[in-house]
Amino acid sequence: MADREASPVPLEVRARLAELELELSEGDITQKGYEKKRSKLIRAFVPHAGGMEGPMSHRTPLGPPSAARFHRRRTSGARDERYRSDVHTEAVQAVLARHVERKVAVPMPSKRRSLVVQTSMDAYTPPGLSPLCSDSSSGSEGEEEEEEEEGGPGDDMHGMEHWLTRPAQLGPAHLGSTSSSSSSTQSGGSGNAGRLADSLAHAHISHPHLSHTHLSHPHLSHPHLSHAHLSQSLHQQSHLSQSHHGIGHLSLKRKGALSVAENGGSLRRSCEFGSDMLWPPPLESDEKHSRPPGVTRYSSHSSHSHTERHHMANMGTIARNTQKYGNAERMETGDGVPVSSRVSAKIQQLVNTLKQPRRPPLREFFVDDFDELLEVQQPDPKMPRPEGAEMMPVRGEALGVVTNWPPSLEAALQRWGTISPKAPCLTSLDTAGKPLYVLTYGKLWSRSIKLAYNILHKLGSKQEPMVRPGDRVALVFPNNDPVAFMVAFYGCLLAEVVPVPIEVPLTRKDAGSQQIGFLLGSCGVTVALTSDACHKGLPKSATGEIPQFKGWPKLLWFVTESKHLSRPPRDWFPHIKDANNDTAYIEYKTCKDGSVLGVTVMRIALLTHCQSLTQSCSYTEAETIVNVLDFKKDVGLWHGILTSVMNMMHVISVPYSLMKVNPLSWIQKVCQFKAKVACVKSRDMHWALVAHKDQKDINLSSLRMLLVADGSNPWSISSCDAFLNVFQSKGLRAEVICPCASSPEALTVAIRRPGEDPSLPPGRGVLSMQGLSHGVVRVDTEERLSVLTVQDVGTVTPGALVCVVKPEGVPLLCRTDEIGELCVCSVASGTSYYGLTGMTKNTFEVYPVSGSGGLVSEYAFVRTGLLGFVGPGGLVFISGKMDGLIMVSGRRHNADDIVATALAVEPMKFVYRGRIAVFSVTVLRDERIVVVAEQRPDSTEEDSFQWMSRVLQAIDSIHGVGVFCLALVPANTLPKTPLGGIHLSETKQLYLEGGLHPCNVLMCPHTCVTNMPKPRQKQPEIGPASVMVGNLVSGKRIAQASGRDLGQTDDNDQFLFLSEVLQWRAQTTPDHILYTLLSSRGAVSNSLTCLQLHKRAERVAALLMERGGLQEGDHVALVYPPGIDLIAAFYGSLYAGCVPITVRPPHPQNIATTLPTVKMIVEVSRSACVMTTAVICKLLRSKEATATVDIRNWPPVLDTDDLPKKKPPLLFKPTNPDGLAYLDFSVSTTGMLAGVQMSHNSVGAFCRSVKLQCELYPSREVAICLDPYCGLGFVLWCLCSVYSGHQSILIPPWSWSPTRRCGCWPSAS
Repeated sequence: MADREASPVPLEVRARLAELELELSEGDITQKGYEKKRSKLIRAFVPHAGGMEGPMSHRTPLGPPSAARFHRRRTSGARDERYRSDVHTEAVQAVLARHVERKVAVPMPSKRRSLVVQTSMDAYTPPGLSPLCSDSSSGSEGEEEEEEEEGGPGDDMHGMEHWLTRPAQLGPAHLGSTSSSSSSTQSGGSGNAGRLADSLAHAHISHPHLSHTHLSHPHLSHPHLSHAHLSQSLHQQSHLSQSHHGIGHLSLKRKGALSVAENGGSLRRSCEFGSDMLWPPPLESDEKHSRPPGVTRYSSHSSHSHTERHHMANMGTIARNTQKYGNAERMETGDGVPVSSRVSAKIQQLVNTLKQPRRPPLREFFVDDFDELLEVQQPDPKMPRPEGAEMMPVRGEALGVVTNWPPSLEAALQRWGTISPKAPCLTSLDTAGKPLYVLTYGKLWSRSIKLAYNILHKLGSKQEPMVRPGDRVALVFPNNDPVAFMVAFYGCLLAEVVPVPIEVPLTRKDAGSQQIGFLLGSCGVTVALTSDACHKGLPKSATGEIPQFKGWPKLLWFVTESKHLSRPPRDWFPHIKDANNDTAYIEYKTCKDGSVLGVTVMRIALLTHCQSLTQSCSYTEAETIVNVLDFKKDVGLWHGILTSVMNMMHVISVPYSLMKVNPLSWIQKVCQFKAKVACVKSRDMHWALVAHKDQKDINLSSLRMLLVADGSNPWSISSCDAFLNVFQSKGLRAEVICPCASSPEALTVAIRRPGEDPSLPPGRGVLSMQGLSHGVVRVDTEERLSVLTVQDVGTVTPGALVCVVKPEGVPLLCRTDEIGELCVCSVASGTSYYGLTGMTKNTFEVYPVSGSGGLVSEYAFVRTGLLGFVGPGGLVFISGKMDGLIMVSGRRHNADDIVATALAVEPMKFVYRGRIAVFSVTVLRDERIVVVAEQRPDSTEEDSFQWMSRVLQAIDSIHGVGVFCLALVPANTLPKTPLGGIHLSETKQLYLEGGLHPCNVLMCPHTCVTNMPKPRQKQPEIGPASVMVGNLVSGKRIAQASGRDLGQTDDNDQFLFLSEVLQWRAQTTPDHILYTLLSSRGAVSNSLTCLQLHKRAERVAALLMERGGLQEGDHVALVYPPGIDLIAAFYGSLYAGCVPITVRPPHPQNIATTLPTVKMIVEVSRSACVMTTAVICKLLRSKEATATVDIRNWPPVLDTDDLPKKKPPLLFKPTNPDGLAYLDFSVSTTGMLAGVQMSHNSVGAFCRSVKLQCELYPSREVAICLDPYCGLGFVLWCLCSVYSGHQSILIPPWSWSPTRRCGCWPSAS
């Protein structure tokens, strides 16, 4: 070393050496490149340089490092001396000796360190890690081949053992002292150790927080690991340290930063955080092969006391300014002491890049890439916003208490039926407008009692009646027979049975009929009440029976005419109770998507609602009311059937069939009967205006109230105004017109009171369409086209509390000038959607919240589905309905408004009877408007497109929205509701399925689809969608597996039904054994051949037909233990045309627990009878079973131990492969019952797939020890042998215990 310093070195070489030193300190050159280039420069000036064997041959032998061995004088001036210090080595030894015993298990992430900061263990770098300094940057390419270690394996192992024992020999010193931390930045140790620390500090750039953990990675033990490989490994491991950054900060106060593993193994994550080890430590048996610990593992001992400060600095919001001088930059060491260092621009740029994690959050991996491609509609900054104060709930007047009000509606009927039996109650009209039948209150009372008695006592048997109090019963009556409906409705009320009024199914494929069937099934309806004329008009099958409508449960049709009923005994009288919380009736409601829900109305709500209407409408006894509305639901039911009976009113019911023939018929009846009240819709007023020219001598002065049921439709005001202008000269007064707002859930919400001060004009407002589309109220002038004139629907009904809440999200109260959904808190409202708890909670259990966060009321509100606001004086205004709401680009549009705009374009000349449907479809994640209209038969194609063009222009200019599709269909081709309207959901379904078959179509996607996909942009990184596309392009299948095709391989595959397969096998191979049953001891207890099974199934079928009296499609519960009887009963049910359901029998020793499950399956499956053995039949009738389940509720139980000898006259031959074969019921461990309908087609496919997969054929023998009541066990036990022809050896599951395993199972296999 002295010789090297005494040799004269030229200034050019010294300058080049200084540049090399600078490159090395900045990390622009590796250690190997530095050594090689330096040796080349000084080789001519150093005498011993020529004797070197390689660029690294000056290294000392492997062993404990020392300051004297590694010390080297720098010739680059005082600037480089601050990076090297002998004092640092001695200080670090003392520090480690003092704190070597401290145990901390968590390697914590530290503050982002300086790139040239040396660790406190630089002088103790393990010799085996020196090759880590290799790099592929300039000056070191191709040098790995030239470098070889001089020390042999023995020396290397000796040095490694000395390295592992070195820290224990160090004396106590200044761990965490500021001086040692400062010196650690000013001294790099001596020789290789210091330079290795520089290189490792450079490697830390991959992620700064990994400086304490990642160098213990197993890959680092490889002697020739490249620096690029190291950086890649560090980058792959970076997220492990990131995820624990916050946790590590909390544990430092108790345990410090790191601990040294005594066996030289890798560090572990702290157990208190529930984390696993980063890498497992080596076993003690492999101690001599363990790698040396990482350099930075010990470095944290000198700075662990400052780590907490580092985390606080990272979490701070104030950035520290760094001072610069010359080419150096003032940076901080681990303990915050500023030092001067040199950092290259490349490395500093990389550090700045790594300050924020590049890995996206986890939620971004689950975002559909399609959303990112679509243009996001930015809200209009100029759109109107609500500015008024928060609204206050509006309360209606108090519900007056009248002394003579009856305690229930049945009591009112009893009063009028006994006091005024001859008073007219209801008059029905024929199609000519003449009175058809006049129902008096006495007749209504007597016929209702008679019907109530027959419902309770004549349906079913005395022991097992079909209808009990509380059961639901369907009322199926046409719209021209209100008398029969009224008798049936009050008969159900007197019998305490819940009526469910529905429409008459005209065909098996009526629009919405399937959803009605779903409602009946969910309500558990088994009996349908109907009239004689309606029963004769129902569709019939070839045998004269009423077929089962699509989606409907099996119903017993019961005619309610008196001639078909039995007279009740004189001592029988219905029990009339006061109104309570029992369900009075269920009213069906059709939703926007076509689903049908049942709104339950309690008896107390029914009575309160009648009282509220009586007070609001000022009804008195013996008044005459003309009802044009549907008497089965909504306003027509509430006024024409219920409230009229409470007040002994006389109702003139005008059927819809008469209205189609004579639109003026209701006005004629008002004049004829001097009616005081008329219940109509705005359409009835409109068509009356069209036909009034032909009518003379009209006098409407007797009317004191013209109730407009659809007053909530904002466009009804035009019909009301036009009707008033025409008929005001006929005696009609302005204050007579009383629009109302109602909904099936909240019943009547608001109604305009009759007889108010005629000098006060009705409330109305001219509102801006632009403001309404943004949900705010803005008054405009009528001169503009884009305005909507709305009329008030009166004030809130008595006893109710109404508020307006936001339609979406939390029910926050709206402002006074904001459009929202009306909510009602009243006794007179619906209670729930029957059987739908979740939807009930969202609709009937709403608690509005004020702006301060407090509840408006402690009582629940009911959503009405009406959009509007409360104006001055408590007047309620309705601007639309939730079901008609269409959201396009964040703006609200009402379907009724668009219909009105389309009708305003020459409706009488083109649109057939004003039949227009407006709905929305989803295109590119937004709703698009579709208009479908029926055109007149005499319209030409030129007229059609001219009308469509004008409609598009009108909708665009008035509503400010484009129409996606405008389709014209021939007249009378759109699906109809029972009253002749357009069935909206069915029309939309036909549009989506391509079944509308329009004659003219105008598509305008360019005017409404404004969120087109963005131009393709280069994605910053590979996302999950790119990975999927890459796999698809490379031909990889993603989460997909498919079996081979099910082709026809055998003769039995030609049969579509399993019963036909059994008959075929009984003829072709009668003596082939299909089933062998083993006993608990392994002996054969029974067997069945193909012919024996066929004959036994025939006898079971004869039993079902003769004794059971079952018909095609009836369900049969098979309660058998695992055995031959179960199989025979199953195929006997198929021979009889019944649907079998296998049920596990109750356990004799645990009847109380297992019998309810049997009863539940029998009830849910609607089994017509139960087949079982004599033993189980006796068990079902035992005292313990009777105490658990009422035996009277069981369907007929048939004992199959004594089968009839004769065959059935004819075996049932199924014709529909998609028909029901059997029901598969299973009970989960949590007690949930699930049933699966298996068709004949699916049964055949299932058996065929099992046959092909298991290679089953007649010579096979298969042992089966499975539960034979559901799933695969049932298929293998009962079906596969008949289909495939193999012999099944049946082993009952519960007879096979572990003690019998050796005797039973091997013999079977």
